Amino acid sequence: MEKQQFVTLTKRNFNREVLKSDKPVLVDFWAAWCGPCRAIAPAIDELARTFEGQAKIGKLNIDDYLDVADAYNIQSIPSLLFFKDGRVIDRITG
Repeated sequence: MEKQQFVTLTKRNFNREVLKSDKPVLVDFWAAWCGPCRAIAPAIDELARTFEGQAKIGKLNIDDYLDVADAYNIQSIPSLLFFKDGRVIDRITG
């Protein structure tokens, strides 16, 4: 089985893994029932492998952590937020 390259994000580790990261972070806000989320999952996994050591890729299931999604105004999924130095610097939705 292939090693998981992305970080599974939770409310508990979000601050440490994303906001205090010394590397840029891409956060994939997703849900298991979301067809487009499942469709882009292989690309997200590939990004995690490609940029290992240079950037961090994290996935946050909005069904489990809706309060975190709400804090970043996630209106639809998939939503990809790019963080650098603890701030959102770009976002892609849909």
